[in-house]
Amino acid sequence: MTDLQQLIRQKADLERQIAQLNSKGRQDAIEEIRTIMAEHGLTSDDISSQPRGRKAGTKLDGSERKAVAAKYKDDQGNQWTGRGLKPRWLTAALAAGRKLEDFAV
Repeated sequence: MTDLQQLIRQKADLERQIAQLNSKGRQDAIEEIRTIMAEHGLTSDDISSQPRGRKAGTKLDGSERKAVAAKYKDDQGNQWTGRGLKPRWLTAALAAGRKLEDFAV
């Protein structure tokens, strides 16, 4: 028998052992969960019926978002909520010597 054939057979044996251990671990975990559920009087409905928040990565639609009131305005009608980076019009005005309080609503 060649070394390659021997290694292929060993690989198949190892993969079979891995599958058996995975299956055994899964069965043990399921049994442990069932035991805990029985101890606390829980059913699968109790677990699956829990309210959940929105899924990660989903965006809020317009009805769920609320507009934020502007905290700063200038004479030209530009406004800023105070969140995020300062807009260019405000940065330029501050660089020209004006104070942030001058724009407070």
